[in-house]
Amino acid sequence: MSLIIRRARVSDAAAITEQFADPAVYAGTLQMPYPNEELWAQRLVGQNPPTAGSSEIVLAAVLDDKPVGLAGLHPVGASVRRRHAMSLGITVSRAHQGQGVGNALMAALVDYADNWAQVLRIELTVYHDNQRAIRLYERHGFVPEGRLKAYALRNGVFDDVLMMARLHPRQPLVPTTV
Repeated sequence: MSLIIRRARVSDAAAITEQFADPAVYAGTLQMPYPNEELWAQRLVGQNPPTAGSSEIVLAAVLDDKPVGLAGLHPVGASVRRRHAMSLGITVSRAHQGQGVGNALMAALVDYADNWAQVLRIELTVYHDNQRAIRLYERHGFVPEGRLKAYALRNGVFDDVLMMARLHPRQPLVPTTV
């Protein structure tokens, strides 16, 4: 069966929880160990149906009817002056890393941001030593903007992350009429 990218559903909560229970997965994110299925279900309820006027989206990569990856674009804050920017988060189950799942999710999010959601800037943080993820982000137009020292606690150590961002390649303009 082929990989399908679709909006995440509340019914995906159990598979997402299982994915985030793997230390190899949650250690690369800001998620905590021992994920809670009910909490994931609550998070997904807010996405289904999408809130009117919101460009926030959470996508699932599904293989054989089971989510194997999750990615989302989220507002960076409530400020009117930052509406053009969104934060990106992505994860892929350990068993499916290196098989194109992350690439498919990134392609879908970038398409959504560029062509449908009026997003000018996508921001993310990635642990400085996560070379696979850094290469994935660079393939999709992200560039490092700085290193944030002691950004997050990971395995008992305050570790650094890279701040990366991507600007819309064809910054939207209002067409002029003649």
